[in-house]
Amino acid sequence: MLGTIPDPNGFRLPLMCVLGSDSYDPLPKEFDAATKWPHCSSIVEIRDQSSCGSCWAFGAVEAMSDRICIASQGKHTPVLSAENMVDCCTSCGMGCNGGFPPKAWEYWKKQGVVTGGLFESNVGCQPYSFPPCEHHVIGPRPPCNQDVTTPACKHTCRPGYNMTYQKDKWYARTVYKVPADEHRIMRELLTNGPMEVSFEVYGDFPSYKSGVYQHVSGGLLGGHAVRLVGWGEDDGVPYWRIANSWNTDWGDGGYFKILRGKNECGIESDVNAGLPKLPQ
Repeated sequence: MLGTIPDPNGFRLPLMCVLGSDSYDPLPKEFDAATKWPHCSSIVEIRDQSSCGSCWAFGAVEAMSDRICIASQGKHTPVLSAENMVDCCTSCGMGCNGGFPPKAWEYWKKQGVVTGGLFESNVGCQPYSFPPCEHHVIGPRPPCNQDVTTPACKHTCRPGYNMTYQKDKWYARTVYKVPADEHRIMRELLTNGPMEVSFEVYGDFPSYKSGVYQHVSGGLLGGHAVRLVGWGEDDGVPYWRIANSWNTDWGDGGYFKILRGKNECGIESDVNAGLPKLPQ
């Protein structure tokens, strides 16, 4: 399942401010967010959007969760709820039928997002309601069938959860679009952690297994939003390392690499991020 659609009103987050003098420090040849911030377990978690076209929400709440942990130096480790974002952000688009990544970040700042883990995990206020399924691969789970309805928004937490819905919310203090520049994106990732990126999916992408993906064949299938977690080089080919939301059976353990620095499939043109508002 995919799920990113262009905003008909052309909504964009404000462009991030220029960083200070450290912008000119040399960038490492390779970088992995999980290695720099090993105390943040959310960075290595691969989720599953199931048959719901909610990638726009997953890429967002995954990066938001990482950034709360990073900004608090591991003191706060909430897993933000994709369910809450999908069901309740009406301005974000059409729930399981696709949404707008920039609006997801704006929602985090204006409305806040509660916690919620994987399907039947009993983690957080609103865990995900759709079961895992296989995305373009054969595995132990049933195939994703693309036939789900967006659940109604609930302003309550699951039974037995020890926090009220309103008190469970986490907010951003600022949200922004990262310029479509390879080095600015690298600097942002190195400084503040994973972020949400969107790209165009073509027919040759769903069967990805390894190596650095570059579009060669197949028609456009739609837009997809994912989480950028690192970069490197593979036999001299520069890449971005990205966490997908199609569970660990897909791709390289749930991850893929895509060509870096050439805006491959638009991967560098829609990068959204923000900084969390931490408890005092």
